[in-house]
Amino acid sequence: MNHRRVLILVIALLMVGGLAFWPTTNPYADGEVLVGAGDIASCGSEGDELTANLLDNIDGVVFTAGDTSQADGTPQFWQECYEPSWGRHKARTRPAIGNHEYQGVPSPKAYYDYFGENAGPPMLGYYSYNLGSWHIIVLNSMLPIGKGTPQEQWLRADLAANPTACTLAIWHHPIYSSGRYGYTTRMRQAWNLLYAAGADVVINGDAHHYERFAPMDPRGRIDREHGIRQFIVGTGGGYLTPLGKAWPATEARQNEAWGVLKMTLGNGGYSWEFIPVVGRSYTDSGSAACVGPRQQ
Repeated sequence: MNHRRVLILVIALLMVGGLAFWPTTNPYADGEVLVGAGDIASCGSEGDELTANLLDNIDGVVFTAGDTSQADGTPQFWQECYEPSWGRHKARTRPAIGNHEYQGVPSPKAYYDYFGENAGPPMLGYYSYNLGSWHIIVLNSMLPIGKGTPQEQWLRADLAANPTACTLAIWHHPIYSSGRYGYTTRMRQAWNLLYAAGADVVINGDAHHYERFAPMDPRGRIDREHGIRQFIVGTGGGYLTPLGKAWPATEARQNEAWGVLKMTLGNGGYSWEFIPVVGRSYTDSGSAACVGPRQQ
């Protein structure tokens, strides 16, 4: 048997064995970690305790993708239901607000009081920060963001002032979803501005499942060269909800496991890993290069 046939045989055996011995590398393994989920805390569910246990063993900045509260926005809820689980990571949490934080109260003041400066300017809920070489933008999908609104003008200014190669945005209500809650168009202008600026990733909650999409343009069409990749991570501990018909750009989804999304943000790209709670086996992982500023 000549050397060429031996090489082909070895490769075939590796493939049959699931590439068990084939070396794999993550080019962004040394980046900054951003980890979290949305739709989290409830006094009547063990899910938030289980996902908080995952955070105990993951360093980095913790994000929430809205509905941090699964009940209401009262001060009592934050102390009795959120504090015992994800509350132990409050000092390193940069939250996004959802609709439940507005429920049962005249305003979401208790949310801002609880998280303090980490939640951005009081009563606005939109802010940004840098994490390594990445620019992170947090938006409030409960406030208008149509053309000319204060949040839209702020986003325009923030993108112009931070022309980084890699940008990630977080807000609660997804534009695209194949879950029970469907999707909303209320954040369309945000996607338009982020796409034009060359943003790379959007993370949402609201739909109580996990879903990863191929990079998309503002109309939801697959755009692998310039598109934004969306993740739905409504798996922080609240009840999980049924899935409907998959969106054309859906690449992975599940509604059987609570868990967190770990993003590793490196120079020029990122990797992702969905980590399920103990007792569940679903995982999803991968990596991609940043899009970079688009030519106008």
